[in-house]
Amino acid sequence: MAASGVGPEDTAVEIGPGLGTLTKLLLEKAGKVTAIEVDRALFTRLEGGLGQEPKLELVNADALKFDYSALGPFKCVANIPYHITTPLIFKLLDSGKLLSMTLTIQKEVAERIAAKPGTKDYGVLSLMVQYKGKPEYKFTIPAGAFRPVPKVDSACIRVDIYQGPPVHVDDEELFRKVIKSAFSQRRKTILNGIKQVAKDPLKALQTAGIDEKRRPETLSLEDFARLANAIKKL
Repeated sequence: MAASGVGPEDTAVEIGPGLGTLTKLLLEKAGKVTAIEVDRALFTRLEGGLGQEPKLELVNADALKFDYSALGPFKCVANIPYHITTPLIFKLLDSGKLLSMTLTIQKEVAERIAAKPGTKDYGVLSLMVQYKGKPEYKFTIPAGAFRPVPKVDSACIRVDIYQGPPVHVDDEELFRKVIKSAFSQRRKTILNGIKQVAKDPLKALQTAGIDEKRRPETLSLEDFARLANAIKKL
C-alpha cells in the first residue's frame, strides 16, 4: 500500500477488489476509491460490506471495457489477474487520466516492464510502458503468499506517468509499429526487423544514426523514436 503513494488528495482506482481487503486500506488513505469488480456475486458481497462508505464507488463492470477516460485524474492500485495484465496495462496507459499505477502482477511481466536495453527481458512491453511513464520494480512476492498458491512468483511494480513523453515522436502509431515489427524478429538485425514498415530501411537507419547490424534489444527508447521519425520522413 505504501508503494502506491496514494494520499487524501487522490482518487484511487482498484481493479478486481474481490473480498475488499485492499479496498479497505485504500479507503483509509485515498480521498475517493472507485472499485471495479466484474464478478456479480463478489460485487454484491462488497455492496453489503462496504456499500455505505461515502468515499467508495463500486462498479460492476469488465475492467477491459470500462471507460477510464470518463474519470478524473486517478492512481490505479490493484492485484491484476494474470490473464488480463498486458491488455489492461495498455488500456490504462491510453486513458489519458492515469497518474500512476501500482500493480501486483506476474514477476516475469514486471521484469519485462522495468527492463533496460541489452537485457533478455527488454522488448515491446518495456518500450511501450517506458514511453508513457517511469517504472520502478518495488519488490517480489513469493507464490506461497497467496491462496490458492499460483505456479509463479508475483511482484509489485509502480509506474509514474509522465506529463509528456520523454522523447519526441512525429507519429505514435508508426512508432508502435516500428517497435513491434523490430521485435517480431528479435534474433535478426534491426535492418531485417523494420523491412515491413520502412520503404528504405537502410536509409532510415543511416538517417537515425543506427548501425544496421544492431539487434532490436540493444536500441533505446530514444533510438526507436529517431528511427520512427526517420521512416516517417522518407
